[in-house]
Amino acid sequence: MSPYKQKENFAFFITNSPTKQTDSLKLNKVLMGKGRTRDVLEQNSSVLSTKKLGSLSIPSAPVYYPTEDEFKDPLEYVYKIRTEAEPYGICKIVPPDSWKPPFALDLGSFTFPTKTQAIHQLQARPAACDSKTFELEYSRFLEEHCAKKLKKVSFEGEELDLCKLFNAVKRFGGYDKVVKEKKWGEVFRFVRLNRKISECAKHVLCQLYYNHLYDYEKYYNKLNKVVAKVCKRGFNEDVKSEGKVEFLSSKRRRRNNNDCERVRVCDKVVKAEELDQICDQCKSGLHGEVMLLCDRCNKGWHIYCLAPPLKQIPPGNWYCQDCLNSDKDSFGFVPGKQYSLESFRRVAERAKRKWFRSRSASRVQLEKKFWEIVEGLVGEVEVMYGSDLDTSVYGSGFPRVNDPRPESVDANVWDEYCACPWNLNNLPKLKGSMLRTVHQNITGVMVPWLYIGMLFSAFCWHFEDHCFYSMNYLHWGDPKCWYSVPGSEATAFEKVMKNSLPDLFDAQPDLLFQLVTMLNPSVLQENEVPVYSVLQEPGNFVITFPRSYHAGFNFGLNCAEAVNFAPADWLPHGGSGAELYQLYRKAAVLSHEELLCVVAKQSDCDSKALPYLKSELLRIYAKEKMWRELLWKKGIIKSSPMIPWKYPEYVGTVEDPTCIICRQYLYLSAVFCCCRPSAFVCLEHWKHLCECKSRKLHLLYRHTLAELNDLLLTLDRCNPEEMPGINSLKRQISSSNQMSSLSKKVKGGCITLSHLAENWLFRSSEVLNNLYSSDAFATLLKEAEQFLWAGHEMDLVRDMAKKLSEAQKWAEGIRNCLSKAEHCSYQPDCDSDKVELAYVNELLGLDTVPCNEPGHLKLKEYAEEAKLLYQEINVALSKWSKISELESLYSRACGLPICVEESKKLSQRISFAKVWTDCVRKCISSKSPALVEVEMLYKLKSEILDLQVELPETELLLDLIGQAESYRVRCSELLNGPISLKNVEVLLQELDGFIVDAPELKLLKQYHREVVSWTSRFNNIVVNIHERKDQQNVIDELNCILKDGASLRIQVDELPLVELELKKAYCREKALKACDTKMSLEFIQQMMTEAVMLHLEREKLFIDMSGILVTALCWEERAADVLARKAQMSEFDDIIRTSQDIFVVLPSLDNVQDAVSTAKSWLKKCMPFLAPTSSEAPISLLKLEALKELVSQSKILKISLEEQGMLETVLKNCEEWQHHACSLLQNAECLLGMSNIGDALSNVLTSKIQHLLSSMESIIKAGSSLGFDFHEIPKLQNACSTLQWCNKALSFCSVAPSFEDVENLMEVAEGLSTTYMPCNMWNSLIHGVRWLKRASEVVSAPCKFRRFKLSDVEPILARSQVMSVSFPVMVGELKSAIQKHKSWQEQVYKFFNLKYEQRSWSLLLQLKDFGKATAFHCPELEMVISEVDKVETWKQRCADIVGSSIGEMNTLFGSLQKLKQSLDRSLYIYNNSRGSTPNNLCTCCASDSGEWIICSICKDCYHLRCVGPTTAVGTNDAKEYICPYCQFIESGSISVNAGSLLTYKGKRSDLIKLIELLSNSEKFCVMVEERDILQEVVDKAFACKTCLTDILEFEFSYLDKDLCVISNKLTVALKVREVAGLYDDQSNRVLDLALARNSWRVKVNKLLEGSTKPTIRQIQQYLEEGLAMDIKPEDHFRQKLTELKCIGLQWADRANKVTMDSGASSLDKVFELITEVEGLPVCLERELKSLRARSMLYCICRKPDDERAMIACDQCNEWYHFDCIKLLSLPKIFICAACKPEAEELSTQQLVDDNERSNAKFLEPKTPSPKHIQPGKKQRISLTQKMLGNSNNSSTLNCSSGIDSLWWQNRKPFRRAAKKRAVMESLLPFIHTQQ
Repeated sequence: MSPYKQKENFAFFITNSPTKQTDSLKLNKVLMGKGRTRDVLEQNSSVLSTKKLGSLSIPSAPVYYPTEDEFKDPLEYVYKIRTEAEPYGICKIVPPDSWKPPFALDLGSFTFPTKTQAIHQLQARPAACDSKTFELEYSRFLEEHCAKKLKKVSFEGEELDLCKLFNAVKRFGGYDKVVKEKKWGEVFRFVRLNRKISECAKHVLCQLYYNHLYDYEKYYNKLNKVVAKVCKRGFNEDVKSEGKVEFLSSKRRRRNNNDCERVRVCDKVVKAEELDQICDQCKSGLHGEVMLLCDRCNKGWHIYCLAPPLKQIPPGNWYCQDCLNSDKDSFGFVPGKQYSLESFRRVAERAKRKWFRSRSASRVQLEKKFWEIVEGLVGEVEVMYGSDLDTSVYGSGFPRVNDPRPESVDANVWDEYCACPWNLNNLPKLKGSMLRTVHQNITGVMVPWLYIGMLFSAFCWHFEDHCFYSMNYLHWGDPKCWYSVPGSEATAFEKVMKNSLPDLFDAQPDLLFQLVTMLNPSVLQENEVPVYSVLQEPGNFVITFPRSYHAGFNFGLNCAEAVNFAPADWLPHGGSGAELYQLYRKAAVLSHEELLCVVAKQSDCDSKALPYLKSELLRIYAKEKMWRELLWKKGIIKSSPMIPWKYPEYVGTVEDPTCIICRQYLYLSAVFCCCRPSAFVCLEHWKHLCECKSRKLHLLYRHTLAELNDLLLTLDRCNPEEMPGINSLKRQISSSNQMSSLSKKVKGGCITLSHLAENWLFRSSEVLNNLYSSDAFATLLKEAEQFLWAGHEMDLVRDMAKKLSEAQKWAEGIRNCLSKAEHCSYQPDCDSDKVELAYVNELLGLDTVPCNEPGHLKLKEYAEEAKLLYQEINVALSKWSKISELESLYSRACGLPICVEESKKLSQRISFAKVWTDCVRKCISSKSPALVEVEMLYKLKSEILDLQVELPETELLLDLIGQAESYRVRCSELLNGPISLKNVEVLLQELDGFIVDAPELKLLKQYHREVVSWTSRFNNIVVNIHERKDQQNVIDELNCILKDGASLRIQVDELPLVELELKKAYCREKALKACDTKMSLEFIQQMMTEAVMLHLEREKLFIDMSGILVTALCWEERAADVLARKAQMSEFDDIIRTSQDIFVVLPSLDNVQDAVSTAKSWLKKCMPFLAPTSSEAPISLLKLEALKELVSQSKILKISLEEQGMLETVLKNCEEWQHHACSLLQNAECLLGMSNIGDALSNVLTSKIQHLLSSMESIIKAGSSLGFDFHEIPKLQNACSTLQWCNKALSFCSVAPSFEDVENLMEVAEGLSTTYMPCNMWNSLIHGVRWLKRASEVVSAPCKFRRFKLSDVEPILARSQVMSVSFPVMVGELKSAIQKHKSWQEQVYKFFNLKYEQRSWSLLLQLKDFGKATAFHCPELEMVISEVDKVETWKQRCADIVGSSIGEMNTLFGSLQKLKQSLDRSLYIYNNSRGSTPNNLCTCCASDSGEWIICSICKDCYHLRCVGPTTAVGTNDAKEYICPYCQFIESGSISVNAGSLLTYKGKRSDLIKLIELLSNSEKFCVMVEERDILQEVVDKAFACKTCLTDILEFEFSYLDKDLCVISNKLTVALKVREVAGLYDDQSNRVLDLALARNSWRVKVNKLLEGSTKPTIRQIQQYLEEGLAMDIKPEDHFRQKLTELKCIGLQWADRANKVTMDSGASSLDKVFELITEVEGLPVCLERELKSLRARSMLYCICRKPDDERAMIACDQCNEWYHFDCIKLLSLPKIFICAACKPEAEELSTQQLVDDNERSNAKFLEPKTPSPKHIQPGKKQRISLTQKMLGNSNNSSTLNCSSGIDSLWWQNRKPFRRAAKKRAVMESLLPFIHTQQ
């Protein structure tokens, strides 16, 4: 099916969708349920259907407890339990109790990075789809299938993201499923995150989706089904047919539809194609036929480069992953903060308290809460997870040899666990592990990963890289919960994941590789996928098996470590994992093929691994063999081995290239091409590398098939055990190993690889025996490449190729040596091109010559000469020779064409001798500017023996060394003892001018320089030392001088002077410090004593310090006197003021200041107590205890103050007030304690209470004025409040208080202090007030509060008799209320005992009002209110349906009367049409008075005032009147004018609702007059409906041609519907369809009877409309249209065949068809136009227009074929021979001869002149012809000799004469001509 046909089918599917035809008025009922609503959120349903949460519904995986012996070898133990545990996909291992490894990390210093996990989005997240891409695709859909444009959609005041809405509905199964399961609440959460969901929002969202996206969903689903069907068909199958190839390449043609241009020249088609698109994966622009272009960004991908690859280009639009996915909404784990373990612990504990506070949660609670979060039911939840921490960077929890050992861990324990096999650092490289050969440290695989988790941190569903096993150990912390699906159920698991999260997988097909998606295990269980769980606790191991999907989360803070491992049974799973990586174009962690080969080569391979290894290697061998043979068959014959590795015994030492298509490592083989040298592909994708011929491709291989076979045989000998399926595979391989089995087709037949090999061996033998030819050898070796990769059957070829290669290498070496030797003979100085003697000997040392190369004899002569020179050089080098002899031998070696190795040694010895001589001469020379080191002389002396050359400078060197040694002895003697400065200076003077420098002499010179420098420094310091202000610097300098002087090797005499000056500097520094900073008196006295001892007292600095010392001593004496006699404050201030002028720290100053500050502090505390009292309350009350404390403190002050007496007076006043307050409190307690209240109405008790209250208020006021915090004041206030409450309660005895007053009094009582509640008066009054509150509530209840029952009121009245306090007024009110209630009950009984006709509505309303005002709560009151509410509700519903405001009537009864009258008019109209009633009433107003007119068609009467002045005419007028309804029916319109005459003026009522109202009114207990009128309305409505049904049934069955009958019927039906005041939805729809059918018949009738012939398109359109309207096939008009369609299509088919026959049919047949079409009743303009064009003939061949290239004459515009006029190229100007005759240049005989040669025959023209050609043909004139004029005759091309022979001169008259033929004249009316 073509793509265009598919689009038509999609459009038809959408148009005829059955759901689309659903009535929109019933949509909400269908979507959300009928008559009731549900709150989706309150049901707490999950995003996906989940029934159970927690571990109770998920079975547990097995748990194992190994013994000590079983625990020794982990791989052995896993092998033992694998059969039982692998069906679960996971298991837990609990180590023995003795196995307790220490935790190796330092918890205090350990820091690690984290990742932020949005747990609420692991499952319930919208797909990361790009809304722009969705809008682009959706807008294309609207334009192509709905003829609409994309518009913005608003929802809740914001723009609605249609992309999110579509994906959300897709997540929950599509629109129909969402509607059925009522999941619009969940959809809303995807569209509007964190928003409140209302029922209205759900309805609106549902309606918006239905209106805008429902059709697109159907189109999308059907397109996906087509894509799925296309993908199931094989790629090769689709390429077989050209039509399908065109379909496949349509994607590319859509972009490059102008790439191929067709030029019509000389019947040749030239195609120009450009590679303008590059694949984003393989970076190639080739293979454009399978290039898939994104319909948004126009980037390209090969279908085989996609992940996973496609087999065909899918139909419809396609978008790449970059355009489908949005970076904005992309989901992943974001890198978080760096944490220390302590800070992470605080975060984890805070998170756990947030969820479960301080209580401990069970496993069920934790799992339930986690999955609620994952499903998005809780809100946004983010946690931190320190996951995938590389232990080589952050450290391992297990001990390691190179890690520092904690001090708390014993060394033996540490070493034991470092080597333990269960240590995860050791597990991957244990014996028996397939990973022990891996060289690189792959994190997570070879190197463990560390995990620091917290509550709800999770790891999502995944299986391990390469389907490895994994082992996880929990070091410490809270448990970890695991879920697992067995590897055998992986396919079912993936299917459920894709079905449950379709939008996520559509956006990201490789979603499961990203480890960011969760799915509730219960969903898997519901889909029959087995799931198992494990709870891992600290110290437990958890093992996951190959290909088993697993996930889980943490119960709290914990630390775990995990690593992969691969025992032998993993190998088949590893192969499956590699194929999965290849399918999804994922880069592999390591090469599976490399691992197999490296492990197979190991000599210590485990016996358990051999069967698995052999099986997997056999599979790889078979696959490799099959592909290599296929490539050979396809023509790839070039091959070469890969470069061998340096360390082939390890995996991953060198990284192999990867396939540019599938991104897998190319270890065993690869294919490349010279056009892309950096690109490699695997054997499976060799076709996709480039578009070069296969012979240009090159095969690379690491092992031949023979080597792989040998590897298999080695394994077979080690272990003959066979696994299932190996024997059959071996038989297939052995059968295919036969040499005759591999063959391919060539030109002329078929050829086998063995035949080619035998032929090659024969030719190789001949070439080896012949004279050596470089080209012949190279050709044979190149041809051998197609054999070398094969198996043992090609061993002979490989051996021969090896011989050829070695012979070629030997022969080329001989020729190369001879070439260099001859070159060197012409250029003797060119040493770099000489041949090494050793290489020549190697070439000539072979026992037998590899091939026939004669040049080796000449090379042998050169070698003999070189050997003689070699011997002479060895003799000269072995003895002491002269320099001249050596130079002579070297010159001979330079002239030899072969390089002798010993000549280099000779050259080195000569050069060394010359260098040594130069050095000696420089040392002896007196002109040398620098001294010679003695070590240099010794070195030269030692080199004499190495040179072995006789030189004259040797004796001079030995004399100089002797002088130097004598001076070194003298210097050493001085250095060994005490050194005198004088002796040193004498020796240095003697050695002045000696050229040798010894170490001892250097040392003496250095010591002498140090002494001179030290003396100079000391002399500079002591100059004016006493005047310097920086004495601290002087001290530092002198200390440095003293230290340096002590370290000198030469003795000096100035050291004692330095020590004395240092002491003086210290003393001056103290004096300067005392001048700058206040020092203590003791410090100054001590300093002056030191100055006198050092004789410094006369210096100015120390004279000033002496005066300061005297002044300070005088002040101290005065201060001691003032403190002893308690002086006044003024004296203390004066002595403090005097101390400020003395720059010394005075000892007594602190005592004086303390005494003053203590006195001032005491005065400050006293100020609040001594301040004058004010009338206002103080800001803060004073404490009496503080006042007493201040009085006691005043007695220990050292200063006398007058405020002491004032404070004692205040204390006395406070004590007197306390005594008076205690007396009043005793009186209040006595009064409240009275047990006998007495006569409550007398004023004795009240007066006592009032008098006591006034006294208490006055004493409280007095106490407050003092400003102290007396504890008696609160007691007085409490007593006062209690007495006031009692006084108020006693006042209620004489009145009937309101409920509010009593309630306020009770509220006051609740706020009173509990101090006086046990008193007798309080208890009596509180009980009385409580009764009073109950009684007042009963009295006020009917109006304000809840109603009481009579049984509740009577006990209240009885209790009033037993109370100690009486309330007579309230008792009387209670009795009156009881009496009124009983009277109302009697009236109710009387009403309901009346007959049904006597129970009036007004009497029931009176009972209700009186009962609400007086009655207590009782069944009678509830019954009355219920009946009233029921009737009022019914009336309100009836008013809403009918519309109670019509004209001047505003009652429900009037509205129903109006409705009844409209139905009466409808029945009148129907009966009038049948003639059953006299036609004497106006159809509009149903009145018989007034002037009227009659419709000339339906004969109905209308008042002139009803129809209006514009349309009404007089009765005597000749013009006939036609009512609007007859006009409507006659015109065939579809919709009725809204302003029709009979349209009901008011709200139309729904018949169904009126029937429902009537049914609801049957249970009323009172007479309601509106019910009777409603019954009449419904009866008449059913009568009208029956009449309308009769008319519509008649219309549907009517099939005749006469439209008047059915028009009259439909006019009546339309009038009946317009007049009626109610509507029936079903009847309206049927009537509208009947009117549409009538309109169709009217239009078809006009089309058939019109003057213009109908076109085929019109006929087809009306037939399609009739089919959609369900018009019967027997209908007259439908049958007529069908006949016309058949007639037109038959003629059009005949015309099309004639048009496309390229002139095969005669013109008579063409004209016959043109004549025939005039008599047809159908218009076929397009076909007629084609026929007329077909009747036009061109060129001298008189043929119609075809596809051949043509050219037009620039004068007559006649067209000629290029081949007919023998025109080879396109001229600038062309003039035909008829317009330029050349007959005078030709003889008659030549013309006759030429006519005979060309077989030309003159034909009469059968078409009009070229000047009458249709305008469209003018386009064939080239642009060049239009630009150039006809004036340049020189550029005009003459015709060829065959054309020149024609009588062109007579052609035009002959054509003009043809026009006058009678036949042509008769046909001219049918021929299209240009005027």
